[in-house]
Amino acid sequence: MNWVRRAILRITATAVSCAAMLAPSAALAAGPAARTGSSTPAAHAGAVTLYVANNTADTVTPISAATNTPGKPIPVRANPTAIAITPNGKTAYVLSGAGFGPGYVTPVNTATNKAGTPIKVNGDPVAIAITPDGKTAYVANSLSSVVIPISTATSKPGKPITVGDAPDAIAITPDGKTAYVAVAGLNEVVPIVTATNTTLPPIRVGPLPGAIAITPDGTTAYAANPGMADWHTVTPIHTATHKARPDITVGLDPFCVAITPDGATAYVSADRSGTVTPINTATNRAGPPITVGNAPNGMVITPDSRTAYVANTLSNTVTPIRTATNKAGPPIKVGRGPVYLAITADGKTVYTANLNDQVSGGTGDTVTPISTATNKAGPPIKVGRGPIYIAITPAHPEAVPQEAPAGCDAVSGQPWRRALAGSTPISLAASRGFVVGES
Repeated sequence: MNWVRRAILRITATAVSCAAMLAPSAALAAGPAARTGSSTPAAHAGAVTLYVANNTADTVTPISAATNTPGKPIPVRANPTAIAITPNGKTAYVLSGAGFGPGYVTPVNTATNKAGTPIKVNGDPVAIAITPDGKTAYVANSLSSVVIPISTATSKPGKPITVGDAPDAIAITPDGKTAYVAVAGLNEVVPIVTATNTTLPPIRVGPLPGAIAITPDGTTAYAANPGMADWHTVTPIHTATHKARPDITVGLDPFCVAITPDGATAYVSADRSGTVTPINTATNRAGPPITVGNAPNGMVITPDSRTAYVANTLSNTVTPIRTATNKAGPPIKVGRGPVYLAITADGKTVYTANLNDQVSGGTGDTVTPISTATNKAGPPIKVGRGPIYIAITPAHPEAVPQEAPAGCDAVSGQPWRRALAGSTPISLAASRGFVVGES
């Protein structure tokens, strides 16, 4: 990854970590053609729907997980980059405008797949997280150096919370009491008390923290410190005292931190090293790095904690890793430029958004489903141009599973622009007016 290119994009433009509770999805259908269509009904009780942010098309595509059929695209504000869904599954909040104009959050009613009135958040919104009780969405606004709380009951933004230069990621503790914000410009993590929306003293970490994840028991937060793609540490933070512990060495340019649902291991993907490093959360010691594909970025982990999946953006593959042995399996071929992944709660299907599939001469911009039983990719699902992010609704929000899928997303993982500027040789940034390429 060219760190100068990322720096220019950051200056010019300026994500378990958040586990989703989902219902079982259908088995993958056979056949080579990309699925297309517009007759998918809106989400309803018992159904599972994927929502795909199409960055260049300025739309969100709903996909039925039962049939892997896309529905009618939902228009949203320009440049959608992330989606957060309320725990009750009723509303998807779409983050738009990062780096390319005024920032907005658009609420989408999942029962009707209709967009509501956009909520203006200004500046450069790069990450969004929702509290476990579903009452508040927090938006990190990088250029304004603030986090903006939004009441989900009224869709009204509250008073901005000043955290410091370039807040880039947010993770909320399982009890919902504290939001931890990675503040890249100050090399700090800032805790926010959600009851009062006030900050606690900042916690010093490594250079340019851009990903953060919290263990399922809420005792430890892990902040990945990539620097300008030239650093290689993760800082553990004891949440009871808000104190940083000694840095842990991982691969060069850590992108994502994903913690197994049993809380035993944190996996860290390292973009420049082409590796994933396992960290024993009981000892905070790193194991031997696991070699995967080129530019490993987003990760998800199955609910039983047995398998981790990592998207290799420049290899156009997804690598499964057996957590019992920390051995990588054969790579799974997907579309071009996978960055973020999503997984269903039953662990049967992984989905990857193929950011640059269209320019590869393939079938176009797609989402690829992967059966975790066979580690085989199903037929690609046609979506809008520039699919960057996937979120999935919970089918039975009242039935909270003991184990939930884990992963790295635009909330707790690196912001979208780092993926675009760093990993992908022909990126959406170019279509938005930036010249981005390998050098």
